[in-house]
Order: sequence, then C-alpha cells, then structure tokens
Amino acid sequence: MNRQISPTSIARPAATYAHAVLTEQPTRWLHTSGVVPTAPDGSTPGEVGEQARIVWRNIEAMLDEADMRPTDIVSVITYAVAGEPLGPIMAARDAFLDGHLAASTLVTVPELAQPQWRMEVAIVAAN
Repeated sequence: MNRQISPTSIARPAATYAHAVLTEQPTRWLHTSGVVPTAPDGSTPGEVGEQARIVWRNIEAMLDEADMRPTDIVSVITYAVAGEPLGPIMAARDAFLDGHLAASTLVTVPELAQPQWRMEVAIVAAN
C-alpha cells in the first residue's frame, strides 16, 4: 500500500529517509499534531535525546490506539530548537522506525510553544 519513491535521476537522500512515499488506496489515515516531549506524568526531561525518546513513545501510543504500526508512517516532520544536537533526535527516529523509511523533514526553529520543549514531531500514517 505504501511504496517508497526513489528516482535514480536524483541524488540519494542525505540521511535515513525516503525521498517520497506513494500511498495507493489507503483506507485509513492518521495525522498527528506536533507530538511534544511530555511524559505521561507531565514532566519534560531537559536532555534532547530523552525528549526525542518520549516523543516517539507518545507516537507509538497514538499508533497503537489507531491500530497502526511504525511501518504505516509515510511522513515525519521534526522541529528542533536551533543549537540542539541533531544526532540524538535523528537516532531516536531511526531506532523507532527500525529500518522503515518514511518521507522526512527536519526543521530548526528559534523556539517552540513551551520553553522546556527542545523538539517535537508530527507524523502522517496510512494503511
């Protein structure tokens, strides 16, 4: 149902993602808001790598509730506060997706809605 589009006429992706994903005849779509690094107890860790892990746990809970899997994710948009190390953010995404390639965009921003949030992620999933 979801197929990577990787034209040989353009350069390979710069990291672990697909240039595009084609969804053919989906029956269900899941669009998230920006998923923030707030743990179930309301806390937010200070370290961006731990924030990224919480974001992906929150996404996993949403996928589970929708009866979907990480392989249903077709698009990821990550927002990171400028100056934060991007390696831990990308590593958490890659660990969660476990080899699955989705279309992915990473944007640095001056700040997010809450000062303790150093990153957030929005996804689209289809199955």
